[in-house]
Amino acid sequence: SRGISSRAEQLLARFHEVRNFTTRLCESLAPEDCVVQSMPDVSPTKWHVAHTTWFFETFILKKWVTSYRAEVPQYAYLFNSYYNAAGDMHRRDLRGLISRPTVQETHRYRSSVDSYIDNLISRADEKLFAEIEPIVILGIHHEQQHQELLITDIKHVFAQNPLYPVFRERKIDIVSANAAPMNFIDFEETTAEIGHDGSG
Repeated sequence: SRGISSRAEQLLARFHEVRNFTTRLCESLAPEDCVVQSMPDVSPTKWHVAHTTWFFETFILKKWVTSYRAEVPQYAYLFNSYYNAAGDMHRRDLRGLISRPTVQETHRYRSSVDSYIDNLISRADEKLFAEIEPIVILGIHHEQQHQELLITDIKHVFAQNPLYPVFRERKIDIVSANAAPMNFIDFEETTAEIGHDGSG
């Protein structure tokens, strides 16, 4: 129906908006930046990109696309995180040791899963859409959480580097940089009481 079609278009637009924002966050990073784990509580950028993709693959594609087969089944182990019901997982403090898949392969994995999600949502009937919509929305919110973590983690990674790289260059607003000079205002001398004059 037209109602489902419109809702599907809105959901896909939101899905791609959030997924593309993650991609844009990575644009200024070199592949070498994306694989560093600067402490056990930090995850490499590549891991965040893959983990959010794993979420959509695991909780949507594997459940609702009967013909879907993971291209690399081992990704389920590498990119799971605390979802014990979904299977075993690689140790969090050792994520920086995962040199493969490469950053490029991780983005290819992401594109492949996105394509399947596109196809599923676009072709979903009313019953299927009602089932997958809340999970897709949850996945979108989950991705936004990882966007915050990605930024926090890459800033910690860069803070360890004696070359002091920055995540994003800040452009100085010339207008605000040229603020008016401070000056004093003359007024009559007087004695004034200040502060609270009540109880409590």
